[in-house]
Amino acid sequence: MASISETLSFMILKFFFKQLSVTKQVNFLKKRGIMLGTRMKEGRKIYIYMLRELFVEVVYKNDNTEDAPERLNMLTGLKNLNSYLEKEFKTSF
Repeated sequence: MASISETLSFMILKFFFKQLSVTKQVNFLKKRGIMLGTRMKEGRKIYIYMLRELFVEVVYKNDNTEDAPERLNMLTGLKNLNSYLEKEFKTSF
């Protein structure tokens, strides 16, 4: 179980992250986060990053990480990420 200081630290990070523009969020992810991998949806490549307990999906223009981000989807916690990905997987059939 996370300590109060760890929880508070994460809440501050999440608040700070949400205040950034999409471009700055992606730059922050690239510098401080960990790229977990990619998945395909409707012919598009979606990149998944982890920043502590925050998981972020990023879709880039032309599916190229060097191009501008088109959209982000944020999920808090591994349990939420797993549930979301399971739901996405089931709807893909």
